[in-house]
Amino acid sequence: MGRKLVETDRPVRAVEARRGAEWDARVWPYNIPAVGRLLESGLELSQATILVGENGSGKSTILEAVAEAYGFNPEGGSTGARFSTAATESPLAEALQLVRGAGAARGGYFLRAETMHGLFSYLDATGGDPFHRLSHGESFRAILDSRTRTGRGVVRPGLYVLDEPESALSFTSSLHALATLVELLKHRNVQVLMATHSPIFAALPGAAIWQLGQHGMEATTWEDLDLVVNERYFLADPERFLRHLRE
Repeated sequence: MGRKLVETDRPVRAVEARRGAEWDARVWPYNIPAVGRLLESGLELSQATILVGENGSGKSTILEAVAEAYGFNPEGGSTGARFSTAATESPLAEALQLVRGAGAARGGYFLRAETMHGLFSYLDATGGDPFHRLSHGESFRAILDSRTRTGRGVVRPGLYVLDEPESALSFTSSLHALATLVELLKHRNVQVLMATHSPIFAALPGAAIWQLGQHGMEATTWEDLDLVVNERYFLADPERFLRHLRE
């Protein structure tokens, strides 16, 4: 890429195409505009980076590939987790390389909403916490809290990858999770990469926000996000939207 990056405590400074990697830009996932943009120009990761876009825009595809390239289990967990229910991941990880922070922590955790049941079953079978005894939202909050801190409450440094965390959470629980992320990011050696449809999570203070779509991927602000603008319109006058849906 030819870019000079400042050394930081962040576990991952940037994501870029792996030297010598080959792919066919006509087939999935390489034909997704955001994926094409990532492979062409790379992406520098801030301490907190959020990917936002419609279904099919490539958010989860990119997130899962970065997590796998980092060394996380593709279906979630830590770098030491090893389980698989169905191999549905794209081959994108093979085309990526991560620019690591010098001396940065190599730990962290990958929470992937659609595979949480398999992760909880794996943890239960290996003597971990019995997350299946909790509700969906309670279990997500519990694993986020327990995997980001030690038993003594000390923050665990590393990269935390969250794929659509709002899928399990109520409004109040989303605020609780957001508060957890805010506390984590007070530590320079903690980094968050997240894909979300939630204006709550997209409001994470200080995060770099990227909106994905047919244009590829572009930096934006919370106020200008389509999901924020559209939800404001809906909440201001739900009947106007429902009238169009009935028609």
